[in-house]
Amino acid sequence: MKLKDLREQSVENLVDNRRSLKQELLNLRIQQRSGQLENPARIRAIRRTVARIETLMKELAHARAAAVK
Repeated sequence: MKLKDLREQSVENLVDNRRSLKQELLNLRIQQRSGQLENPARIRAIRRTVARIETLMKELAHARAAAVK
């Protein structure tokens, strides 16, 4: 998912997306361990998307903290 698309989402959607992606990542890792993983590049893509979401959430938190000051 592109950062531009993520910026358009609400914080609640970002949290839900992160939770579902982490669950999918867990499932993919289980498949990888059992030798059933068809697309290993998907693990990397999900990890990066989770990192983008967490970075964006941290930016939003810093912006809110700066606005309060």
